[in-house]
Amino acid sequence: MLNITELFVSVQGESTFAGIPTVFVRLSGCDLRCVWCDTEYAFGKGEEISLDKVYDDIMGYGFSHVCITGGEPLLQKEVYPLMSRLCDANKVVSLETSGAHNISDVDERVTIIMDVKCPGSGMSEKMCWENMGLLKGSAEVKFVIASREDYDYAYEVCRKHDLYDKVGAVLFAPVHGNVDTKDLVSWMLTDKIPARINLQLHKYIWPEAKRGVSLSLPLCALTLCRARIRLSLRRYCSVVRTLRKKRLPFFNCSQSFYSTLSLR
Repeated sequence: MLNITELFVSVQGESTFAGIPTVFVRLSGCDLRCVWCDTEYAFGKGEEISLDKVYDDIMGYGFSHVCITGGEPLLQKEVYPLMSRLCDANKVVSLETSGAHNISDVDERVTIIMDVKCPGSGMSEKMCWENMGLLKGSAEVKFVIASREDYDYAYEVCRKHDLYDKVGAVLFAPVHGNVDTKDLVSWMLTDKIPARINLQLHKYIWPEAKRGVSLSLPLCALTLCRARIRLSLRRYCSVVRTLRKKRLPFFNCSQSFYSTLSLR
């Protein structure tokens, strides 16, 4: 079983995949508490759904790209076979992970997008540094920059671990409201570093959104929606049968039925 916070379709907002329509699987639970975290709603348990059901829902969307994110996906053991099955189905799979957990068991066909936590996150001491030796050429490393101190820290990590030559992309992501993007660009140009500015595209398209923004249903689980619809249909039919037995009008049942369907 997998604990899922949400499963939805949108455009990828970050990394070198930015702008590509993607199925997002947001797994529940995280053992870090970054100061600037924008997905705190994924800290809880979420909905428990079978691996087969999650796989079928992903495949049902019909999109080529799938992003496994969180929370921290690597806290759940069944995420590994899920990623492998998706790769077997010729999906382009990316994994967003905090960098706090060993990545050695991730299918080599998956593009790993790994954070390196800067001091401004409050979680820099949680890094699993042995991951630096496990990163392959397709991997991407992301630094979330909340200050000049964070930038200097990221600069030094990139230099020490030779990241520009080791991985496919190094991403510098400014924290909204903490760092002016123009300042970050200026620092990068001054130091002549070959990193990419990583702006969260989805926050420009949907600036008010607090959760995954979907072209469809942003619920974990179409499963949850389908279950509610099935339950509502049963309730509706039961009410209609009762009213018919009592020979009472049931014109207003439809209104009750549709209000029951509303996603609360």
